[in-house]
Amino acid sequence: MLNLLPLPIAERLKARTELVDGSPPEIIADNFPEVSVLFADLVQFSRFTAGMSAERLVAVLNEIFSDFDSIADSRGLEKIKTIGDAYMAAAGLPVPAADHAVRAAHMALDMIESIERFNERSGYSLQLRVGINSGAVVAGVIGKRKFIYDLWGDAVNIASRMESHGMAGRVQVTEATRQRLGEAFLFEKRGTIAAKGVGEVCTWFLTGRNGRSTCK
Repeated sequence: MLNLLPLPIAERLKARTELVDGSPPEIIADNFPEVSVLFADLVQFSRFTAGMSAERLVAVLNEIFSDFDSIADSRGLEKIKTIGDAYMAAAGLPVPAADHAVRAAHMALDMIESIERFNERSGYSLQLRVGINSGAVVAGVIGKRKFIYDLWGDAVNIASRMESHGMAGRVQVTEATRQRLGEAFLFEKRGTIAAKGVGEVCTWFLTGRNGRSTCK
């Protein structure tokens, strides 16, 4: 269960008697007013893997995502899920953290560096597109047998658009995230973009650390 769910959520599930006595299930759902959500996607991965054997495709994704898992652990983020060649994580839940945006920013930059190291090892030329947004979300457990801990809310949708409307090899963040990061990171203003289903959003590219940022 700990391989599927955050520890505090797993403990709550273990205490649920209805899983064994057949009583109506308790809903596990929480509101988090302050989190940062990160989405990352391997650019044109389907084209890259055309003609690749199933074993090699899975091996590539496993190597890349295992590195991302290690980064999430070291930076204090919760991996939410992978969807094909996309990766989702969040900072500030299930245990709230005041520095959630800083954790997410560090992870995003680490992920870009991780892909560069993977390319050096493999001879490939993969690129990652990352998006981050900060705000309120609802988090909870869905399912009865194959549990999944997932997130919902406008903050999640906007974070997803930051990735899908971003640029290869870059980390795009919203104004909300940039404000929470303060002077600890370096930015390049992209400006206002039209995000599908969201509308106009003021965005920035996160370009690096300025030396005053702190790690977890």
